Amino acid sequence: MNHYKFRLVKDRVAFLLVHLSLTLALIPLFSVLYEVVQKGISTITIDFFISPTPTVGEKGGGAANAIQGTLITIGLASLIGIPIGLMSGVFLSEYSEHRLSIIVRFFNDVLSGIPSIIIGVFAYALIVRSIGFSVIAAAFALAIIMIPIVTRTTEEALKLVPMSIREAAIALGVPRWKTVVTIVLRSAKKAVVTGMLLSIARIAGESAPVLVTMGYWRWWFAGLDRPAANLALNVFVFAMSPFESWIALAWGSALVLILLVLGINFAVRIFTRERY
Repeated sequence: MNHYKFRLVKDRVAFLLVHLSLTLALIPLFSVLYEVVQKGISTITIDFFISPTPTVGEKGGGAANAIQGTLITIGLASLIGIPIGLMSGVFLSEYSEHRLSIIVRFFNDVLSGIPSIIIGVFAYALIVRSIGFSVIAAAFALAIIMIPIVTRTTEEALKLVPMSIREAAIALGVPRWKTVVTIVLRSAKKAVVTGMLLSIARIAGESAPVLVTMGYWRWWFAGLDRPAANLALNVFVFAMSPFESWIALAWGSALVLILLVLGINFAVRIFTRERY
């Protein structure tokens, strides 16, 4: 009886510790959300979404050009980084017996630990010095940041698929590549999509590599070989401004950036849920 009570007490203590840890983890998150919403909600108007960045000292204006530039840069980076990361994750999971997998995993681990500013400097030396500050250079730098995240999450997601599913498909005469594409990837699609979302959320708020590769730009999108405005740079530049209108735009840009990431998460969750 005493042994049962002792186990019950340990269970209750572990239960309380888990919930306490969860509460401590959520306090910083909700405090940041509360601060951003409180100071940024007053800036969110129709003018904020249709007007470009104001000039120095000018009141009003918005961040429409920054929203446009952010979406274009993230979209182009995703087109580069997600396919490479997806194929790397599939290779590491399904063809781990190949000697090349050791090299791929090593470079993926190294790449995931490199600071983003170093990646920005690399993109600057490789692209900016040739064609100048541009959306292409910024997207290239952000894609490099995305690759190890997508690779790692894809590899771990595919490892969770039971080996018996692969063996059953191969026993029925299905080629190995077709088994991976049509069965294994489909079984792990939710986890794979989650990894893609994590990579998008990771690059959405990056300012250092974007500043190094694209520079600051306050006008509308003018081409992939030209700079573009960016929400993260709006927050970085406007937050240090002495003008109240620019500081308000910094809070508004931060709020839109948070809502953008949350919106992508909710949308993909809805589209990837199981239908019975």
